[in-house]
Amino acid sequence: MNFALIMLVLLVITGSVWLLDVLVFRKGRSPEARVPWWIEYPVSFFPVILVVFFLRSFLVEPFKIPSGSMIPTLLVGDYILVNKYTYGVRLPVVNKKIVSLNDPKRGDVMVFRYPQNPSLDYIKRVVGTPGDTVEYRNKRLTVNGQLVDAQSEADYSYLEAGGLNFITTKRFREKLSETGHSTIVNLDAPPVQLATVQAFPYRENCEYNEEGFTCKVPPGHYFMMGDNRDSSSDSRYWGFVPDENIVGRAFLIWWNFGQFGRIGTPIE
Repeated sequence: MNFALIMLVLLVITGSVWLLDVLVFRKGRSPEARVPWWIEYPVSFFPVILVVFFLRSFLVEPFKIPSGSMIPTLLVGDYILVNKYTYGVRLPVVNKKIVSLNDPKRGDVMVFRYPQNPSLDYIKRVVGTPGDTVEYRNKRLTVNGQLVDAQSEADYSYLEAGGLNFITTKRFREKLSETGHSTIVNLDAPPVQLATVQAFPYRENCEYNEEGFTCKVPPGHYFMMGDNRDSSSDSRYWGFVPDENIVGRAFLIWWNFGQFGRIGTPIE
């Protein structure tokens, strides 16, 4: 469901009724006359819809985390806020950038439209920016020939989706940015499931084998990976994210019904 499109339609309808009431209907209505319901309701809702549409389109948009691909940074059921203007101002619905501000940086947690189906929103971490060479072999990430620092932390355990299997993984503190972030790795799983790698634009920029892959990020694109490295559908499998698919930068967990302690947690 395209919520932005629905909001735009409602805004146009209620705004049109409000404008017609100001310019036409109100002049022919006596002060003591009752306002018809088909005018009263749209006029009442118009300012509310206008404020929500503006905030959601240009400032901050809420999202809910549906999968475990970003564990341990984000958990299933986290409600997060996404900054819509960090990377530039975009027109709602069509998502066309009209004002350029900052470019995504390695280490950012970014929401974007899934390249294979732009009606779906995905969230992953930026590990490669335009021109970068990203390599992931034997569970170690290298960017532009430099091995990304990854310090071992205490093991991390979680329930798999559906709550059927309890999984224990190795956890590392990876430093793609100054602050760093946690990733989890199953050392028994391959670095990439070769059978699930799809054909995607600029696929020729990547080389795969049983030890992992190397990809050269094309101009205007980004390479995304989940922090739950062995349980994430990401750029390893469906390719690069074009700039026009960017939605915004995730920055805060604002709610979680099951773990109140996560409320107000900044997203590293």
